[in-house]
Amino acid sequence: QVHFVESGGGLVHPGGSLRLSCAASKTTFGVYDMGWYRQAPGKQRELVATIEVGGTTNYLDAVKGRFTASRDNAENTAYLEMASLKPEDTAIYHCNTAPGASFPWGYGTQVTVSS
Repeated sequence: QVHFVESGGGLVHPGGSLRLSCAASKTTFGVYDMGWYRQAPGKQRELVATIEVGGTTNYLDAVKGRFTASRDNAENTAYLEMASLKPEDTAIYHCNTAPGASFPWGYGTQVTVSS
């Protein structure tokens, strides 16, 4: 099993930025394609960004040009840089393998975008 701990969320104004981190519990992190998921109240969880082992990234259309996924395999950590945040980005953000989540979900980190 691999466990994930997400951090870096918070309350920001529209247009603001945040950097989320996802720390994995095992050094085998580097063999998995990773994804950032989010779940807003009353909505299903959606995959917003993926980063493959080799660094190739893909994004949900709604976040393209605003979010940037990266990873540091030596540190077993994935990152999500979020800029130009909008109220509709408000959600709990999780990381897990992608495109399908293979391991238990962590607690996630809350991102709230509000004026």
